[in-house]
Amino acid sequence: MAGRLIYVMGPSGAGKDSLLGFARRRLVGEPILFAHRYITRPSGNGEEHVALSAEEFAARSVLGLFALEWSSHSLRYGIGIELDTWLARGCAVVVNGSRQYLQQTLGRYPQTEVVHVDAAPHILEARLDARARESAEQVAARLARRAPFSLPDGVRCTTIDNSGELEDAGHALIAFLKARSC
Repeated sequence: MAGRLIYVMGPSGAGKDSLLGFARRRLVGEPILFAHRYITRPSGNGEEHVALSAEEFAARSVLGLFALEWSSHSLRYGIGIELDTWLARGCAVVVNGSRQYLQQTLGRYPQTEVVHVDAAPHILEARLDARARESAEQVAARLARRAPFSLPDGVRCTTIDNSGELEDAGHALIAFLKARSC
């Protein structure tokens, strides 16, 4: 892999989409690409993705059109195979991933750089409530199952606390992304 894969992950409500949007708008013209996620959920609520029906997602999966794919919270997520082309051309590529899928990503892309975005529990709860995608009971259940994750030996992780102002966390992410970018 000639390029640089940056895998951004964190719990629901940590503000990953907002943070990635902040960085994307400020890095126009930089040699950093943001991979699109394909999700079996309608677009909206500030989340940048390509909406697919469950049937269309399954068809693309069977055709091998995803470099990465996973299931979470009754949804399917994928990153297109264009990721491999971008990396082969030496690009820095940012992926909005899943903590539960990190091990498989590292298996395919061992040099992956990991960024964990987190926020205080009360912030996570407020953000999940504000999204209005789930009932109060579903939000409570999601927060209750928030399990700690562990990194495989030798994998470094940069943590960004997104509990405060988006601009503060956004500039921290931008600094990380610009470091070592070609």
